Amino acid sequence: MPPFPCNPLLLAIAAPLAVALAIGLGLPKRWSLRLAYLGFAAPLLCALHVWWHFNNAPKAFGYAYLASYSTGLDGLGIGLKLGVNGIALPLFVLAGVVGFAAGLYALQSTAERLKLYVMLLLVMQAGLMGVFASVDVFFLYFFHELALIPTFIMVGIWGGRDRNYAAMTMTIYLTLGAMLSLLGLIAIYVKSGAHSFDLIALRATLADRPLAVVAQHHLFGLLLFGFGVLVSLWPLHSWAPLGYGAAPSSAAMLHAGVLKKFGLYALIQVVLPLLPAGLGAWGHTLALLAGFGNVLIIGLVTIAQRDLKQMIGYSSVMHMGYAFLGLACGSALGVGGVVLLMVGHGLSVSLLFLLATSVHQRTRTFTMADMGGLGKAAPVLAAFFVAATFASIGLPGFANFWGELTIFVALWPFSAGFTILAVAGVVISAIYGLRAAARVFFGPPSEAFALVAQQHPPTDLSWSERIPALILIAALLFIGLWPRSIARPVDAGLAAIAAPIAPTSTAGGVSPL
Repeated sequence: MPPFPCNPLLLAIAAPLAVALAIGLGLPKRWSLRLAYLGFAAPLLCALHVWWHFNNAPKAFGYAYLASYSTGLDGLGIGLKLGVNGIALPLFVLAGVVGFAAGLYALQSTAERLKLYVMLLLVMQAGLMGVFASVDVFFLYFFHELALIPTFIMVGIWGGRDRNYAAMTMTIYLTLGAMLSLLGLIAIYVKSGAHSFDLIALRATLADRPLAVVAQHHLFGLLLFGFGVLVSLWPLHSWAPLGYGAAPSSAAMLHAGVLKKFGLYALIQVVLPLLPAGLGAWGHTLALLAGFGNVLIIGLVTIAQRDLKQMIGYSSVMHMGYAFLGLACGSALGVGGVVLLMVGHGLSVSLLFLLATSVHQRTRTFTMADMGGLGKAAPVLAAFFVAATFASIGLPGFANFWGELTIFVALWPFSAGFTILAVAGVVISAIYGLRAAARVFFGPPSEAFALVAQQHPPTDLSWSERIPALILIAALLFIGLWPRSIARPVDAGLAAIAAPIAPTSTAGGVSPL
């Protein structure tokens, strides 16, 4: 393995923070924006380096690039401990890819107070990289909050319609979810007796002295709903479509594409291994909420949407239902499918939000009834949007397909009824996704759009829009055509926690090829 100047995990966090600090200290705008390219590129390059060398990198307890840094809080068992295992690796790479695409899109935008906007995105990017690089549970939570705060600010300042109400709703819901999650994590720390927030130490301690079953049930329920709010588990989901509809494009890309995955990631990486008996008490409740709530009810609500960006926001909530169903089935295969789906969904929903803004810039509206015929003037935009829609539906050849397929296979032994319901969700996705593509790009233009086109003739995607979109499409196709590129490390990561999750359901892993 070639040498790296420093721990790439630390560099992925420190580089965007350092650039954000330089911008905040008054660096001239021209140099701020140039330096920002480096701030977004460094995490991507670090993530790709870690992914490329992960299989051959030395590992301890399943983690590569493991390193500890003193924080002065060692007496409380809090230390900055970085490392990635097979579960964290795909999401660490996802954060680097989506962050770079969102950063490029922001830097080429015409947003007011662009320096401040880019600075907040860089802070958010640093937090995202820290979430998936942290082995210490305290810093896992800390980096999530670091990434979350800029979201509220960006929605409130640069958001669209109803931005103040959307920012307030997001703040209330996500703060509630974060507080419930923090209470649950502190309770595990206290009751475990490990005197440490180190996830490796917590796993070792609770493997020898597991918590009482009743305590596991209660703590699992607390953390399930705490993290569930952050992932928009029905019926605690209403903040998501409202917030994404108001959020500026790059913020929506980073939050819906990456930060929203924090709750699912924490459930897989922290809660399931430490509280293995908890899923047995909550599995069917989770399946009911996810299957009937997220997939069926929200799916039908998504069909009824007439606003393009709101439709994408609701579709994101719906697809989280598949992920929760994968957790509910209680097998390593299902959990592996959730990780694959998180990566695919993160890429596709980020691409859809980017393209939705490009559509708005050419039609001056998000109302799909006021569009039509845009494909003639913008064929590349139409092709990208159709490809993103196919990926979101789960068409073979795109990353989402492998996650959904794996979850469906794992879900059948748990419940044939929920499997049928989940597959019906694919039909619902096809209805609203293809209908949106038809209304926006094909058929005769509406009177409203014809009037707009006369005053502002629409053009196709510029290269400043194409490049970030191409990055996301390339990642979707790469994983879709070579799923083993992320399935192999997921298999390795699940091997460490598969026994507590489902001792009889781990054979074969999740690698599709």
